[in-house]
Amino acid sequence: MSDIRMQRLADLLVQYSVEVKPGDWVLLTGEVLTLPLMRRVYESIIKAGGHTTVIPSDEAMARSYLRLASDEQLDWMNPLMQKAIEEADVLISLRATANTRAMTGIDPKRMQRSQAARRPYLEVYMRRSAEGSLRWTLTQFPTEASAQEANMSLEEYEDFVYSATYCDKDDPVAEWQKVAAMQQSKVDWLKGKEHVKLQGPNIDIELSIKDRVFINANGTRNMPDGEIFTGPVEDSVNGWVRFSYPSIVGGRAVSGIELKFEDGKVVEASAKENDDLLQAQLNTDEGARYLGEFAIGTNFGINRFTGNILFDEKIGGTIHMAIGAAYPDTGGKNQSAVHWDMICDMRQDSEIHVDGELFYRNGEFVV
Repeated sequence: MSDIRMQRLADLLVQYSVEVKPGDWVLLTGEVLTLPLMRRVYESIIKAGGHTTVIPSDEAMARSYLRLASDEQLDWMNPLMQKAIEEADVLISLRATANTRAMTGIDPKRMQRSQAARRPYLEVYMRRSAEGSLRWTLTQFPTEASAQEANMSLEEYEDFVYSATYCDKDDPVAEWQKVAAMQQSKVDWLKGKEHVKLQGPNIDIELSIKDRVFINANGTRNMPDGEIFTGPVEDSVNGWVRFSYPSIVGGRAVSGIELKFEDGKVVEASAKENDDLLQAQLNTDEGARYLGEFAIGTNFGINRFTGNILFDEKIGGTIHMAIGAAYPDTGGKNQSAVHWDMICDMRQDSEIHVDGELFYRNGEFVV
Protein backbone atom coordinates (compact mmCIF):
# COMPACT_ATOMS: atom_id res chain seq x y z
CA MET A 1 0.00 0.00 0.00
CA SER A 2 1.34 3.43 -0.96
CA ASP A 3 2.20 5.73 1.96
CA ILE A 4 0.83 9.23 1.39
CA ARG A 5 3.57 10.57 3.68
CA MET A 6 6.25 9.42 1.22
CA GLN A 7 4.50 11.25 -1.61
CA ARG A 8 4.26 14.38 0.53
CA LEU A 9 8.00 14.17 1.22
CA ALA A 10 8.79 13.83 -2.48
CA ASP A 11 6.62 16.83 -3.36
CA LEU A 12 8.01 18.83 -0.44
CA LEU A 13 11.59 18.33 -1.65
CA VAL A 14 10.79 19.29 -5.24
CA GLN A 15 8.23 22.04 -4.76
CA TYR A 16 9.41 23.68 -1.50
CA SER A 17 13.01 22.79 -0.70
CA VAL A 18 14.55 23.41 -4.14
CA GLU A 19 11.55 24.79 -6.07
CA VAL A 20 12.26 22.98 -9.36
CA LYS A 21 11.35 25.19 -12.33
CA PRO A 22 10.72 24.31 -15.99
CA GLY A 23 14.04 23.77 -17.76
CA ASP A 24 16.10 23.14 -14.59
CA TRP A 25 18.81 20.49 -14.83
CA VAL A 26 18.22 18.37 -11.72
CA LEU A 27 20.81 15.89 -10.47
CA LEU A 28 19.00 13.22 -8.43
CA THR A 29 21.33 11.00 -6.42
CA GLY A 30 20.44 8.27 -3.97
CA GLU A 31 21.30 4.92 -2.46
CA VAL A 32 19.56 2.04 -4.22
CA LEU A 33 17.58 1.44 -1.03
CA THR A 34 15.80 4.77 -1.61
CA LEU A 35 14.23 3.61 -4.90
CA PRO A 36 10.60 3.86 -3.66
CA LEU A 37 11.15 7.52 -2.71
CA MET A 38 13.42 8.19 -5.71
CA ARG A 39 10.64 7.18 -8.12
CA ARG A 40 8.24 9.63 -6.49
CA VAL A 41 10.80 12.43 -6.50
CA TYR A 42 11.56 11.70 -10.17
CA GLU A 43 7.87 11.95 -11.07
CA SER A 44 7.51 15.19 -9.12
CA ILE A 45 10.50 16.69 -10.98
CA ILE A 46 8.96 15.76 -14.34
CA LYS A 47 5.65 17.34 -13.35
CA ALA A 48 7.54 20.52 -12.39
CA GLY A 49 9.20 20.65 -15.83
CA GLY A 50 12.74 19.72 -14.80
CA HIS A 51 15.31 17.67 -16.74
CA THR A 52 16.63 14.86 -14.53
CA THR A 53 19.92 12.99 -14.39
CA VAL A 54 19.68 10.07 -11.97
CA ILE A 55 22.86 8.71 -10.35
CA PRO A 56 22.21 5.81 -7.98
CA SER A 57 24.80 4.57 -5.48
CA ASP A 58 25.33 1.34 -3.57
CA GLU A 59 26.76 0.98 -0.09
CA ALA A 60 28.44 -2.35 -0.88
CA MET A 61 30.22 -0.93 -3.93
CA ALA A 62 31.32 2.13 -1.93
CA ARG A 63 32.84 -0.21 0.65
CA SER A 64 34.57 -2.27 -2.06
CA TYR A 65 36.05 0.91 -3.49
CA LEU A 66 37.53 1.98 -0.16
CA ARG A 67 38.85 -1.54 0.48
CA LEU A 68 40.34 -2.30 -2.92
CA ALA A 69 41.19 0.95 -4.73
CA SER A 70 44.81 1.89 -5.37
CA ASP A 71 46.09 5.29 -4.23
CA GLU A 72 45.70 6.50 -7.80
CA GLN A 73 42.06 5.41 -7.81
CA LEU A 74 41.40 6.97 -4.41
CA ASP A 75 42.78 10.26 -5.78
CA TRP A 76 40.62 10.14 -8.94
CA MET A 77 37.97 12.78 -9.48
CA ASN A 78 34.82 11.56 -11.22
CA PRO A 79 34.42 13.88 -14.28
CA LEU A 80 30.68 13.22 -14.48
CA MET A 81 30.14 14.39 -10.91
CA GLN A 82 32.49 17.32 -11.46
CA LYS A 83 30.49 18.51 -14.47
CA ALA A 84 27.19 18.08 -12.63
CA ILE A 85 28.35 20.01 -9.56
CA GLU A 86 29.66 22.78 -11.83
CA GLU A 87 26.60 23.08 -14.08
CA ALA A 88 23.44 21.52 -12.62
CA ASP A 89 20.75 23.88 -11.33
CA VAL A 90 19.47 21.54 -8.61
CA LEU A 91 20.88 18.68 -6.54
CA ILE A 92 18.58 16.35 -4.60
CA SER A 93 20.30 13.69 -2.47
CA LEU A 94 18.45 10.74 -0.92
CA ARG A 95 20.30 8.92 1.84
CA ALA A 96 19.79 5.42 3.23
CA THR A 97 21.80 2.60 4.73
CA ALA A 98 21.49 -1.14 5.12
CA ASN A 99 24.28 -1.23 7.72
CA THR A 100 25.20 1.78 9.83
CA ARG A 101 28.59 0.20 10.59
CA ALA A 102 29.40 -0.77 7.01
CA MET A 103 32.74 1.08 6.98
CA THR A 104 33.95 -0.03 10.43
CA GLY A 105 36.84 -2.07 9.06
CA ILE A 106 38.08 0.54 6.59
CA ASP A 107 41.43 2.21 7.32
CA PRO A 108 40.70 5.83 8.35
CA LYS A 109 43.62 7.05 6.25
CA ARG A 110 42.04 5.56 3.11
CA MET A 111 38.75 7.24 3.95
CA GLN A 112 40.58 10.52 4.51
CA ARG A 113 42.44 10.20 1.19
CA SER A 114 39.23 9.57 -0.75
CA GLN A 115 37.58 12.50 1.03
CA ALA A 116 40.51 14.80 0.22
CA ALA A 117 40.16 13.97 -3.49
CA ARG A 118 36.62 15.39 -3.38
CA ARG A 119 37.72 18.75 -2.02
CA PRO A 120 37.37 20.50 -5.43
CA TYR A 121 33.75 19.28 -5.60
CA LEU A 122 33.06 20.59 -2.11
CA GLU A 123 34.53 24.02 -2.84
CA VAL A 124 32.50 24.44 -6.04
CA TYR A 125 29.41 23.06 -4.31
CA MET A 126 29.67 25.55 -1.46
CA ARG A 127 30.51 28.49 -3.72
CA ARG A 128 27.60 27.85 -6.07
CA SER A 129 25.28 27.28 -3.12
CA ALA A 130 26.26 30.65 -1.66
CA GLU A 131 25.76 32.33 -5.04
CA GLY A 132 22.35 30.74 -5.43
CA SER A 133 23.27 29.10 -8.73
CA LEU A 134 22.97 25.62 -7.19
CA ARG A 135 19.87 24.79 -5.16
CA TRP A 136 20.25 21.62 -3.11
CA THR A 137 18.50 19.50 -0.55
CA LEU A 138 18.90 16.10 1.08
CA THR A 139 16.82 13.75 3.16
CA GLN A 140 16.94 10.33 4.81
CA PHE A 141 14.89 7.33 3.71
CA PRO A 142 13.87 5.10 6.63
CA THR A 143 15.37 1.59 6.67
CA GLU A 144 15.59 -1.28 9.14
CA ALA A 145 19.25 -0.41 9.83
CA SER A 146 18.53 3.23 10.64
CA ALA A 147 15.61 2.18 12.82
CA GLN A 148 17.81 -0.25 14.71
CA GLU A 149 20.49 2.44 15.19
CA ALA A 150 17.80 4.68 16.71
CA ASN A 151 16.47 1.86 18.92
CA MET A 152 13.12 1.83 17.15
CA SER A 153 11.10 -0.57 15.06
CA LEU A 154 10.87 0.29 11.37
CA GLU A 155 7.27 1.46 11.83
CA GLU A 156 8.25 3.71 14.74
CA TYR A 157 11.18 5.09 12.78
CA GLU A 158 9.00 5.83 9.75
CA ASP A 159 6.62 7.73 12.04
CA PHE A 160 9.62 9.60 13.48
CA VAL A 161 10.98 10.58 10.04
CA TYR A 162 7.66 11.71 8.63
CA SER A 163 6.82 13.61 11.83
CA ALA A 164 10.21 15.38 11.83
CA THR A 165 9.62 16.49 8.23
CA TYR A 166 5.96 17.42 8.93
CA CYS A 167 4.89 15.00 6.23
CA ASP A 168 2.40 13.55 8.69
CA LYS A 169 0.53 16.88 8.31
CA ASP A 170 -1.88 17.79 5.50
CA ASP A 171 0.21 20.86 4.58
CA PRO A 172 3.93 20.35 5.35
CA VAL A 173 4.87 23.61 3.60
CA ALA A 174 2.73 25.64 6.00
CA GLU A 175 4.47 23.98 8.95
CA TRP A 176 7.93 24.81 7.61
CA GLN A 177 6.86 28.40 7.02
CA LYS A 178 6.04 28.65 10.76
CA VAL A 179 9.52 27.35 11.58
CA ALA A 180 11.04 29.92 9.22
CA ALA A 181 9.23 32.79 10.93
CA MET A 182 10.30 31.73 14.44
CA GLN A 183 13.93 31.28 13.46
CA GLN A 184 14.05 34.55 11.52
CA SER A 185 13.26 36.46 14.71
CA LYS A 186 16.43 34.99 16.29
CA VAL A 187 18.51 35.67 13.19
CA ASP A 188 17.32 39.29 13.16
CA TRP A 189 18.26 39.70 16.84
CA LEU A 190 21.78 38.34 16.20
CA LYS A 191 22.44 40.65 13.27
CA GLY A 192 25.31 43.03 14.04
CA LYS A 193 26.36 41.18 17.21
CA GLU A 194 29.98 40.21 17.78
CA HIS A 195 30.90 38.13 20.82
CA VAL A 196 29.45 34.74 21.81
CA LYS A 197 30.24 32.96 25.08
CA LEU A 198 28.98 29.42 25.75
CA GLN A 199 29.21 27.91 29.25
CA GLY A 200 27.95 24.70 30.81
CA PRO A 201 29.03 21.30 32.12
CA ASN A 202 30.21 20.31 28.64
CA ILE A 203 31.48 23.57 27.25
CA ASP A 204 33.41 26.75 27.98
CA ILE A 205 34.06 28.51 24.69
CA GLU A 206 34.19 32.05 23.32
CA LEU A 207 34.03 32.97 19.65
CA SER A 208 33.37 35.92 17.39
CA ILE A 209 30.53 36.30 14.88
CA LYS A 210 31.55 39.82 13.83
CA ASP A 211 30.40 40.55 10.26
CA ARG A 212 29.12 36.98 9.92
CA VAL A 213 25.63 36.00 8.77
CA PHE A 214 23.31 33.54 10.52
CA ILE A 215 21.37 31.33 8.13
CA ASN A 216 17.72 30.46 8.80
CA ALA A 217 17.70 26.71 8.05
CA ASN A 218 14.01 26.05 7.44
CA GLY A 219 13.80 22.98 5.23
CA THR A 220 15.18 24.36 2.00
CA ARG A 221 18.46 22.42 2.25
CA ASN A 222 18.11 19.74 4.89
CA MET A 223 14.87 17.85 5.35
CA PRO A 224 14.19 17.75 8.22
CA ASP A 225 15.65 21.03 9.35
CA GLY A 226 15.48 23.36 12.30
CA GLU A 227 18.63 25.32 13.13
CA ILE A 228 20.29 28.67 12.80
CA PHE A 229 23.96 28.59 11.89
CA THR A 230 26.94 30.71 10.92
CA GLY A 231 30.67 30.46 10.30
CA PRO A 232 32.61 31.87 13.29
CA VAL A 233 35.59 34.16 12.73
CA GLU A 234 38.30 31.63 12.02
CA ASP A 235 40.93 32.66 14.61
CA SER A 236 38.47 33.69 17.33
CA VAL A 237 37.57 30.37 18.96
CA ASN A 238 39.08 29.76 22.40
CA GLY A 239 38.19 27.23 25.06
CA TRP A 240 37.07 23.61 25.27
CA VAL A 241 34.06 21.46 24.46
CA ARG A 242 33.04 17.90 25.26
CA PHE A 243 30.55 16.59 22.72
CA SER A 244 27.58 14.74 24.18
CA TYR A 245 26.82 12.20 21.49
CA PRO A 246 28.81 9.94 19.17
CA SER A 247 29.60 11.42 15.77
CA ILE A 248 29.40 8.93 12.92
CA VAL A 249 31.67 9.20 9.90
CA GLY A 250 31.63 6.63 7.13
CA GLY A 251 29.78 4.16 9.33
CA ARG A 252 32.19 4.48 12.27
CA ALA A 253 31.03 6.02 15.55
CA VAL A 254 33.52 8.35 17.23
CA SER A 255 32.41 8.87 20.83
CA GLY A 256 33.63 10.90 23.79
CA ILE A 257 35.13 13.63 21.61
CA GLU A 258 36.82 16.52 23.43
CA LEU A 259 38.45 19.46 21.66
CA LYS A 260 40.50 22.38 22.94
CA PHE A 261 40.86 25.53 20.81
CA GLU A 262 43.48 28.27 20.91
CA ASP A 263 43.10 31.23 18.54
CA GLY A 264 40.69 29.20 16.43
CA LYS A 265 42.80 26.07 16.04
CA VAL A 266 42.22 22.65 17.60
CA VAL A 267 45.38 22.17 19.70
CA GLU A 268 44.22 19.16 21.72
CA ALA A 269 41.80 16.44 20.65
CA SER A 270 40.79 13.07 22.02
CA ALA A 271 38.02 10.50 21.65
CA LYS A 272 37.15 7.55 23.86
CA GLU A 273 36.26 5.40 20.85
CA ASN A 274 37.82 5.48 17.35
CA ASP A 275 40.30 8.19 18.24
CA ASP A 276 42.33 7.20 15.17
CA LEU A 277 39.49 8.39 12.93
CA LEU A 278 39.24 11.70 14.81
CA GLN A 279 42.97 12.31 14.38
CA ALA A 280 42.84 11.34 10.69
CA GLN A 281 40.03 13.81 10.06
CA LEU A 282 41.85 16.62 11.90
CA ASN A 283 45.00 15.94 9.87
CA THR A 284 43.25 15.96 6.49
CA ASP A 285 44.40 19.51 5.76
CA GLU A 286 45.12 22.79 7.55
CA GLY A 287 41.47 23.87 7.56
CA ALA A 288 40.30 20.70 9.29
CA ARG A 289 41.53 22.02 12.64
CA TYR A 290 39.36 25.16 12.47
CA LEU A 291 35.61 25.56 12.90
CA GLY A 292 33.55 26.08 9.77
CA GLU A 293 30.18 26.17 11.51
CA PHE A 294 28.51 27.11 14.81
CA ALA A 295 24.81 26.31 15.07
CA ILE A 296 21.86 26.08 17.45
CA GLY A 297 19.31 23.28 17.00
CA THR A 298 15.66 24.37 17.22
CA ASN A 299 13.61 21.30 16.27
CA PHE A 300 11.96 20.13 19.50
CA GLY A 301 10.07 17.52 17.48
CA ILE A 302 13.41 15.70 17.33
CA ASN A 303 13.81 14.90 21.01
CA ARG A 304 16.06 11.84 21.00
CA PHE A 305 19.46 10.83 19.65
CA THR A 306 19.16 8.56 16.60
CA GLY A 307 22.74 8.15 15.40
CA ASN A 308 21.96 10.13 12.24
CA ILE A 309 23.46 13.62 12.07
CA LEU A 310 20.75 14.88 9.71
CA PHE A 311 18.29 14.56 12.60
CA ASP A 312 20.55 14.78 15.64
CA GLU A 313 22.12 18.17 14.85
CA LYS A 314 18.62 19.68 14.84
CA ILE A 315 17.68 18.44 18.35
CA GLY A 316 16.09 21.31 20.23
CA GLY A 317 18.26 22.28 23.19
CA THR A 318 21.60 21.44 21.58
CA ILE A 319 24.32 23.29 19.72
CA HIS A 320 26.63 21.81 17.16
CA MET A 321 29.96 22.75 15.67
CA ALA A 322 31.61 21.52 12.50
CA ILE A 323 35.32 21.34 11.98
CA GLY A 324 36.43 22.08 8.44
CA ALA A 325 34.77 23.84 5.54
CA ALA A 326 32.58 26.88 6.14
CA TYR A 327 29.51 27.77 4.09
CA PRO A 328 30.48 30.93 2.16
CA ASP A 329 27.00 32.45 2.51
CA THR A 330 27.67 32.81 6.26
CA GLY A 331 30.76 34.90 5.56
CA GLY A 332 32.91 31.99 6.71
CA LYS A 333 36.26 31.67 4.97
CA ASN A 334 37.63 28.35 6.21
CA GLN A 335 38.35 25.82 3.49
CA SER A 336 38.84 22.09 3.93
CA ALA A 337 37.91 18.73 2.44
CA VAL A 338 36.24 18.03 5.80
CA HIS A 339 32.91 19.24 7.19
CA TRP A 340 32.16 17.21 10.33
CA ASP A 341 29.36 18.10 12.74
CA MET A 342 29.55 17.35 16.47
CA ILE A 343 26.74 17.91 18.99
CA CYS A 344 26.79 19.35 22.52
CA ASP A 345 23.73 19.17 24.81
CA MET A 346 22.86 22.53 26.38
CA ARG A 347 19.70 21.55 28.27
CA GLN A 348 21.19 21.54 31.77
CA ASP A 349 23.00 24.36 33.58
CA SER A 350 24.10 25.89 30.30
CA GLU A 351 23.95 29.42 28.89
CA ILE A 352 24.85 31.42 25.81
CA HIS A 353 25.62 35.12 26.18
CA VAL A 354 25.89 37.37 23.15
CA ASP A 355 27.68 40.70 23.62
CA GLY A 356 27.20 40.19 27.35
CA GLU A 357 23.41 39.68 27.12
CA LEU A 358 21.76 36.37 28.00
CA PHE A 359 20.47 34.86 24.76
CA TYR A 360 19.86 31.21 25.62
CA ARG A 361 19.52 29.20 28.82
CA ASN A 362 19.12 25.45 29.38
CA GLY A 363 18.19 24.71 25.80
CA GLU A 364 15.75 27.56 25.21
CA PHE A 365 15.97 31.06 23.77
CA VAL A 366 15.27 33.81 26.28
CA VAL A 367 15.04 36.71 23.81
